[in-house]
Amino acid sequence: MIIALASLKGGAGKTTLAVHLAHAIALSKKRVLLADADPQSSASDWAAARSDKPPFPVVGIARNTLHRDLPELLENYDHCVIDTPPRVSALARSAILASDLVLIPCQPSSYDIWAAAETVQLVEEARGFKPDLKAAFLINRRIVNSAIGREVEEALKDYPFPMLKTAIAQRVAFAEASSGYTVLETEPNGTAAKEIKQLAKEVLKLMGVKTW
Repeated sequence: MIIALASLKGGAGKTTLAVHLAHAIALSKKRVLLADADPQSSASDWAAARSDKPPFPVVGIARNTLHRDLPELLENYDHCVIDTPPRVSALARSAILASDLVLIPCQPSSYDIWAAAETVQLVEEARGFKPDLKAAFLINRRIVNSAIGREVEEALKDYPFPMLKTAIAQRVAFAEASSGYTVLETEPNGTAAKEIKQLAKEVLKLMGVKTW
């Protein structure tokens, strides 16, 4: 399975989500590759910041031919998570076209809702070439018990893609994870880790499979 975290708005939390989802898959003893398709190389920097080997390999592949190049790279892997660049570009289109599922992170802000329209358009364009491509919204950095969080959920209902029930809350644990580790390592029994594990389970359900 190839999963892309895509949002044309910068700062949506794509890299953090990509890293954590890849780790959740790796915990199932499956071989997972994190493809860093963002020229800013945030995922690659995350891996380089570790003092030990990361739980999954990270490969920089910020190329407009990603959808053609990725199959060869994945010959020795079971799954792949793609961290995509912001802004409309040939690279963003290629990453989406390479995927089986596109998760669109959306923070509780009007700016994210407006930006979602462009990402939705790219996914719909890709569906012209890949009709089975699936997509879903993922609420990220949700502020618990806030009115704006509920308003974002309501606004996203106008788009053609479903919204995952799992929402990732704004937590210090995720910010601290940018230093090269994930909450699945630093706080494996914490609430943040439980959210990531629940996200992984919901992705499986969305794709109609029981296990990774």
